[in-house]
Amino acid sequence: MRVRLNLLQLKAVVVVALLTGFIARPLLAKTVVDFDPNLDFSKFKTFAFIGGVENLMMFQANPGLVSDRIHEAVTRELTKKGLREVQPAQNPDLVIRFWANPSSQVNVATMGIWGPYSPDIGSYWAPIYNQVTASSAKDGSLIIDLIDPRSKNLAWRLYLIHKITTPDKEWKKADEEITKAFDSYPPSSAEISAKKKERAAHSANPN
Repeated sequence: MRVRLNLLQLKAVVVVALLTGFIARPLLAKTVVDFDPNLDFSKFKTFAFIGGVENLMMFQANPGLVSDRIHEAVTRELTKKGLREVQPAQNPDLVIRFWANPSSQVNVATMGIWGPYSPDIGSYWAPIYNQVTASSAKDGSLIIDLIDPRSKNLAWRLYLIHKITTPDKEWKKADEEITKAFDSYPPSSAEISAKKKERAAHSANPN
């Protein structure tokens, strides 16, 4: 027998489907890239790694090892793009920092201030940040920032959520995800156009 839905029932089905998709989307967003679409990325030729804030002690992860691995991964990917690493005192075009936290949410209080550069969790960078919080205390939240030291503004940012219960064993997968994320550095013309539209929409409706 054919089942017919009346208009009210059909609307209810559509609403449930839309809500389910909307709620599920952030849970699937484990690796997300954000960037400033108004920058000329071709001007960035050099970079310096300045370290970061690492709060993974509760997982018995070696802080020095975490920093070294992130440094190595970012240097490898930016070098592929033709950039050259220099020391922080050598006036780099970009400075690289990271935040690593084993929490259900990377909050600004935990992140704090790193040197002269603010956390940049507000403004245009907030919508993506709010969609990639960790789902449990066994997940690690990693943020890698590429900052323009002259303007002290973010140029490009990678959000990565990955399980860190056994950091040494699982680093290979996280490293692969970092590599995939840097495939979009520098952003393409299409990505820049889409990001401009996204930020324009955010400006029109900041809530």
